[in-house]
Amino acid sequence: MSSAKRVVSVSLGSSRRDHRAELELAGERFVLERIGTDGSMDRAVQLIRELDGQVAAIGLGGIDLYLVAGGRRYLIRDAAKLAKAAQVTPVVDGSGLKNTLERQVVQELAGTLDLAHRRVLLVSAVDRFGMAEGLVEAGARVLFGDLIFSLGLPVPIYRLSTIRLLAALLLPVLTQLPFQWLYPTGSQQESSKADWRSRYYQWAEVIAGDFHFIRRHLPQDLGSKVMITNTVTSEDVELLRGRGLATLVTTTPELDGRSFGTNVIEALLVAKEGAPGPLKPERYQALIRELGLEGRVTNLAQEAAALPQAQPVKRGARGDL
Repeated sequence: MSSAKRVVSVSLGSSRRDHRAELELAGERFVLERIGTDGSMDRAVQLIRELDGQVAAIGLGGIDLYLVAGGRRYLIRDAAKLAKAAQVTPVVDGSGLKNTLERQVVQELAGTLDLAHRRVLLVSAVDRFGMAEGLVEAGARVLFGDLIFSLGLPVPIYRLSTIRLLAALLLPVLTQLPFQWLYPTGSQQESSKADWRSRYYQWAEVIAGDFHFIRRHLPQDLGSKVMITNTVTSEDVELLRGRGLATLVTTTPELDGRSFGTNVIEALLVAKEGAPGPLKPERYQALIRELGLEGRVTNLAQEAAALPQAQPVKRGARGDL
C-alpha cells in the first residue's frame, strides 16, 4: 500500500489543542495533524515554509484567508502573509466548506430541530456566510453578533442586508488590522469569561458559529440550548456538558476523538483530489457525500432534549435584544 498523504493545519491557536489522526478514505491513507503556534505569526510562517513541498496540503487554522458577505470576499492581510509562505503545497482556510458543507448542514437540521422561528445567535456572519444564509432560509430569527463579538459593540444585527452594508464599509479597513485584534488566538482560546455579552446567549435557543468566538464569553448556564459549531475537543464537549448544553451539532466529522476545523477537512479533500488549490463548491459537496464526511448531532443531556414548541412570530413582537 502506498504511503499516507500528510495534511497539516498550521494554527494561530493554542498548542494545547494539537492533535493527530490517521484515517483511510476510498483506499487511501491520510495523516491529519493540527499544529498550534500559540498566536505567533512568525512561527506560523516559518512552519509553513518548512512544510511546503513536504506535505499534500496545508490548512490555515485560527485565521480566515477571506471574510465573506454576499458575493464579495475580503482578503485578510495577515492570512495572505501565511498563504504566501507556501510556494508548492496548496493552502486552504476552510472557506470552501463554510459556504457548502455548513449551509448543507443547516438545511438538513432545519426540519429536525424545527429551526423556523427559533431564536438563533450566530456569533459572526462574515466568518460563516453560508451558515448565515442557511439559517435565514430556514426561517430562523437570527441575531448576527459580528459587531458584538468582534468589535465589542453592543449592537445586534437582524438582517443580512445590514451585514452586507457594514461589510462593504468596514471590512476593507478591518482586514488590514492585526488579526488578533479581531479574533482570539493563542492562550486567548483557552479562557472563557462571561460578561455583558451573556444576555445574547440567554436570548438564544440556538447558538451557532466559530467555537472560539462562542467560548470566549460563554455563560455558566447553557440550559437546554442547541449549539452548531465545530473544532471541539473532548475537553470542550465536557465543558459544554457541564454547563447544561442539551444538543451539540458539529458540522465536520469526529476523527479520533475530536471534530477538526473546516480548514483541515478542506485540506484533506484537496489532498484526496491531488489538486493544486481549492476545489469548486459542487466538487466539495460530491466528495463529502462520497466519503461520508458528515457532521454529528450529539445529545449531551441525560434525556433527549427537545426545543420548546415554536410559536409564530407576531408582527411588532420579535422579542429582539
